Amino acid sequence: MKKILFATSEAVPFIKTGGLADVAGTLPKYFDKDKYDVRVMLPKYMCMKQEWKDKMQYVTHFYLELAWRSQYVGILQMEYNGITFYFIDNEYYFAGWAPYGNIHEDIEKFAFFSRAVLSALPLIDFRPDIIHCHDWQTGLIPVYLDNFRYGGEFYRGIKTIMTIHNLKFQGVWDRKTVQDITGLPDYYFAPDKLEAYKDANYLKGGIVYADKVTTVSNTYAQEIKTPFYGERLDGLMNARSNCLSGIVNGIDYDEFDPETDKMIAKNYSVETFRKEKKKNKLALQEELGLEVDDKVMMIGIVSRLTDQKGFDLIAYVMDEICQDAVQIVVLGTGEERYENMFRHFAWKYQGKVSANIYYSEEMSHKVYASCDAFLMPSLFEPCGLSQLMSLRYGTVPIVRETGGLKDTVEPYNEYEKTGTGFSFSNYNAHEMMGIIRYAESVYYDKKRDWNKIVERGMQKDFSWKNSAKQYEALYDEM
Repeated sequence: MKKILFATSEAVPFIKTGGLADVAGTLPKYFDKDKYDVRVMLPKYMCMKQEWKDKMQYVTHFYLELAWRSQYVGILQMEYNGITFYFIDNEYYFAGWAPYGNIHEDIEKFAFFSRAVLSALPLIDFRPDIIHCHDWQTGLIPVYLDNFRYGGEFYRGIKTIMTIHNLKFQGVWDRKTVQDITGLPDYYFAPDKLEAYKDANYLKGGIVYADKVTTVSNTYAQEIKTPFYGERLDGLMNARSNCLSGIVNGIDYDEFDPETDKMIAKNYSVETFRKEKKKNKLALQEELGLEVDDKVMMIGIVSRLTDQKGFDLIAYVMDEICQDAVQIVVLGTGEERYENMFRHFAWKYQGKVSANIYYSEEMSHKVYASCDAFLMPSLFEPCGLSQLMSLRYGTVPIVRETGGLKDTVEPYNEYEKTGTGFSFSNYNAHEMMGIIRYAESVYYDKKRDWNKIVERGMQKDFSWKNSAKQYEALYDEM
């Protein structure tokens, strides 16, 4: 039986700010329970819902020496979906309205967390074979583990995996402060270790010291070896390329299932979508005050409204797109200029454009179920989950060929009658516009082909089962 510990700064259903929480909270339940004992450890944030806090049981507590200060560490646990979750409790670090705040506070908070994870292990009677670390918040775990190995038999032979969910976020702060906070010896702050461009870099430390490095899609694993995507760590990614692999995230197929989804107006399946799916469109048009017409092509966008997601391209040609026979439904929040841009177009093209500048889980399900196409022209996209949800709901993705989008959306080929979506390769507004218009022409003039694209997309399996098998193979190889 292999023992695996996931160390993460967030996990559903307890706390979530992004896709990382879905991975850390959902993936563990898909492993083969006879071969792998997978448990999860995360901070006990004050801002978690009370209902979760009430279910946690106290295990033990101890005091941790972090450089020059002594800190309380409480350990709580609970079982959820058959998985044991451990929570590290310390009100000094984990109070606050959100899991992350100012980077200088987060730097200290996650140094404490990384150290606490390792120090807690002997006390919870769980010695993992592998600690699976996620993102920069746990980047110091492999570093501390290296440091601990000299001190005790217990830690020898524990292996680590560092998974990068988004290389843009690295946990960078000035070297002197980090050295003071972490209590790590000088030795670790050399350019081939934690130091990067005169600062200390948590993620870099994790990548240098982990036994294996993974990221959340194959293409992204290749892209981050280049200067454009490498976020100034491309040299290191190349140096570690023999230990680097990409495994695409999945989505929870129980939660995202058009046949049983309670949040949508009309359930449907791959067999019935031709008749039933458009009833969702009519209901959403009604709800959002769009022109009610089940024949018009509806394009959905559910996203953080930021540059990374390609909104500068959309801004550039939005007026042009609105001249076509399409409706556009946007859901999400983000940079003010993009929020206001969509509000402006919703005012200018009433009945055609709906700007929903907020986020709601329920509305996102309605958009996935109602739209004909889903637009995602990202500048970079380590994995992306929205396109997987669209495929699941028979909403045809229109994406840029980058990262996980390239790995999961197969472009339509009108001659071979293959493909599950539409894609373009250069980050260029008119190239995007061209592919949107191509999708429109298939939708309006080749309805049978369009329905076949939908059908192939709905038959794809991007559930966590798939990802879990690949992670199992990685664990076995170690």
